[in-house]
Amino acid sequence: VDIVGVPEDTKDRDDVLECEFFDTRQAFLSLCQGNHYQYDTLRRAKHSSMMVLYHLHNPTAPAFVTTCNICNNDIEAGQGWRCEECPDFDVCAGCYNKDGGANHRHKLTNHPCVDRNAQNKEARQMRIQQARRMLDLLVHAHKCRTAGCQYPDCRRLKGLFGHATRCQKRAAGGCSLCQRTWSLLQLHARTCKESKCTIPRCRDLKAHLRWTQQQSESRRRAAVNEMMRQRAAEVARS
Repeated sequence: VDIVGVPEDTKDRDDVLECEFFDTRQAFLSLCQGNHYQYDTLRRAKHSSMMVLYHLHNPTAPAFVTTCNICNNDIEAGQGWRCEECPDFDVCAGCYNKDGGANHRHKLTNHPCVDRNAQNKEARQMRIQQARRMLDLLVHAHKCRTAGCQYPDCRRLKGLFGHATRCQKRAAGGCSLCQRTWSLLQLHARTCKESKCTIPRCRDLKAHLRWTQQQSESRRRAAVNEMMRQRAAEVARS
């Protein structure tokens, strides 16, 4: 069937939004569990979707909100106090100012303030742009066959590839040049969407990433099944 109305240029020109919570299913599950994001009702699904989009567009914002153990209100960044010995005891500034932490038997320390100014965002954007330049350079150097190529750093990256094929020490042995090349190949494999990519070790690395995610998912399912089994046993005993 002929499809009419499809533009010739279908390239997506929107900036790629990178967020660690969407790298793996386990990371996204941890975000939802830690913040009680649920999708069992329309009201909860709307709120959860809105908060997920908020974390996607604000990657430097705190992912998990701390709650005061006395008044049960959310504690803003840099406005609370935390116990140095108890694993999960936090007090907001208002409750701390009432008694100075005298109601708790351990010492309370002030929360470190999270810096969310423009400088942090600018530094993150610079890191993203630098990573994209390195990935573009990797693709160019792999396809380039020109001896005196004028592309910036093309010859240097070709030299790294040449060293990696000759080196006897390898990245596992501690070679810094091989480790740098291996890190660049891993970064490419995490972002590559081509099924028949010709970049060295790309398909092997993608297969390893899929295997790692499957192993993580299997461990999560086993933990959930064990928890359900223990709960069923407790109910049966009671």
